[in-house]
Amino acid sequence: MVRFRRPVAVGLGGAVLALTVSMGAAFAADGSFAWIGPKGKGYSITDPPDGHCFDMGQEARGAVNGTKKSLTVYTGKKCSGSATRLAPGKSVPEKTPFASVKFGTE
Repeated sequence: MVRFRRPVAVGLGGAVLALTVSMGAAFAADGSFAWIGPKGKGYSITDPPDGHCFDMGQEARGAVNGTKKSLTVYTGKKCSGSATRLAPGKSVPEKTPFASVKFGTE
């Protein structure tokens, strides 16, 4: 009986993981979000998850929304302060700083 339980548990675990990964992709802002960081270096993330507020760990400016959903950049940490909504394909001027971002704000 022990030998039977282990393969079943492994199979169920794999199915749950596959379902979680496929569901996670459904809640992602497909595409890339790019910005300029310290010393003018460019950064980007691909397929960011929707609905979560992300604080920038360092200087961030010039947000570019290359995703298929709207996002909002904020002047303060934890999605506080002045908010600027960016539709898909839109950007803010290169010198415009932001401290946090939330994806999928449609």
